[in-house]
Amino acid sequence: MPITFIVLGVILLLVLMIVFKVNGFIALIFVSAVVGVAEGMTPLAVIASIQKGVGGTLGSLALILGFGAMLGRLVSDTGAAQRVATTLIAAFGKARLQWALVVTGLIVGLAMFYEVGFVLLLPLVFTIVAAAQLPLLYVGVPMVAALSVTHCFLPPHPGPTAIATIFGANIGTTLLYGLIITLPTVIIAGPLFSRFLKSFEHSPPEGLFNPKIFEEHEMPGFWTSIFAAVIPVILMALAAICELTMPKENALRQFFEFVGNPAVALFISVVVAVLTLGLRNGRKMEEVMDICGSSIAAIAMIVFIIAGGGAFKQVLVDSGVGDYIANLMKGSSLSPLLMCWTVAAMLRVALGSATVAAITTAGIVTPIVAITHTDPALMVLAVGSGSVIASHVNDPGFWLFKGYFNLTLVETLKTWTVMETLISFLGLAGVLIINAIVH
Repeated sequence: MPITFIVLGVILLLVLMIVFKVNGFIALIFVSAVVGVAEGMTPLAVIASIQKGVGGTLGSLALILGFGAMLGRLVSDTGAAQRVATTLIAAFGKARLQWALVVTGLIVGLAMFYEVGFVLLLPLVFTIVAAAQLPLLYVGVPMVAALSVTHCFLPPHPGPTAIATIFGANIGTTLLYGLIITLPTVIIAGPLFSRFLKSFEHSPPEGLFNPKIFEEHEMPGFWTSIFAAVIPVILMALAAICELTMPKENALRQFFEFVGNPAVALFISVVVAVLTLGLRNGRKMEEVMDICGSSIAAIAMIVFIIAGGGAFKQVLVDSGVGDYIANLMKGSSLSPLLMCWTVAAMLRVALGSATVAAITTAGIVTPIVAITHTDPALMVLAVGSGSVIASHVNDPGFWLFKGYFNLTLVETLKTWTVMETLISFLGLAGVLIINAIVH
């Protein structure tokens, strides 16, 4: 019965969100309460469990999400992202524009949510298409693929960081494995895949938006722009390398473990961005702080959805379902990595939201982490891979791609949906290969 109640709870979650269009946070909290009572918990115990889940999740993630949002907005609103894009495009040349946009998407995608990076970089894509007389999808898909891949695999992006926190995975290890998977995935799903899309090409849509295009003197320098965006990745990667190569008592390792903590690394990056992208570039402190403040409003609902997923996870743990699942898994031959990917994929197809699918999956499969020898960092990446599969009409990203690339619904299914599914399967393959090598 415990598994039956979980299945019914997930079905209820799907019905609330898909049929009745209930907000994700409200739906997750309600389903958490229903499943908790069904599993035999008292109402007061359910409330305490939900509060513990919300508090525990946000306690470890609030700093990361907040500083990450500030960094992303500073990178975009100061012209740093535009500087990175235009400089790389000029350096790579027309013949290698796709690779310039892949690099741009990876760098910008690390610092901001997918939708923000998409809307920020598409005006630059349209400018390139007009100036270089190149097809829109040929230019744009590599950048979109890079943004999507960072969403799946690379901390400090909030998605994989949140799942890593729930699983107790090492952030640095997750980043290193994620980088290994990212490179082949983004090459195949971006520049290579876009070469098969010639029959779907259309002119850029007219009057869709009025983007802010910065003048030359308004933008910070290239190296200043790129440094602020990649500081967290550098610090976390160094921390992971030190953990692998140095003893625990080594002072250098302890230093990098501190500055490589995701919250600390992002805080350092925000301070550097405020000084270099903001104040040094002629902006007043009040203006820079307004940018930081407004960034929080943009992520508020995402933060609460993640908290709702944490509540669901905690109810499953406190009701004893976690132990029940763990006992079942002891005799199961199904790979925990494949299970993580499958559950996330099913929820993604049903719910549309990659974030909700990933966080809900984390809550369901967390007990498996404790009773298997599977690397939790690889489980994070398996969930991330599954959570992007088969994007269709219930995913806001689907309509974003359709509108900006001027496609029909069927054309969007044949381009965007196939690209996302390709990323999902390539990610799963990468996870299984790394697992076979490392373990």
